[in-house]
Amino acid sequence: MTDALLARLTLGAIFIYHGLVPKLLFRDASELQLLDAHGLPHSLLLLAGAGEVLLGLIIVSLRQQRWPLYMAMAGLVVLLVDVVIFAPAVLVQAFNPLSLNLAALVLGVIALRERPRG
Repeated sequence: MTDALLARLTLGAIFIYHGLVPKLLFRDASELQLLDAHGLPHSLLLLAGAGEVLLGLIIVSLRQQRWPLYMAMAGLVVLLVDVVIFAPAVLVQAFNPLSLNLAALVLGVIALRERPRG
């Protein structure tokens, strides 16, 4: 297994986990706070969770495609900027979006180093 494939699989697993556990299964309070910061209904948490799980499955399944990695990385940047603007207090918590998104972005960069076969 190459480092790039390992990074892709790990990034996919991160999206699957973060869509499934804190959003779909347990409706984590910090996730709900982020929706509250925007004045959005809590029901959107289910949609966000399903979207993250779907993106994670696409990242893992479509191994020859680079667009899911770019999509994930763009989403990570946008969501991090969103947290900085709308919920900066979250950035000082343990296991916060800054450290998680930075690590996930680096995994995306490593995954993109895989040379397309052809």
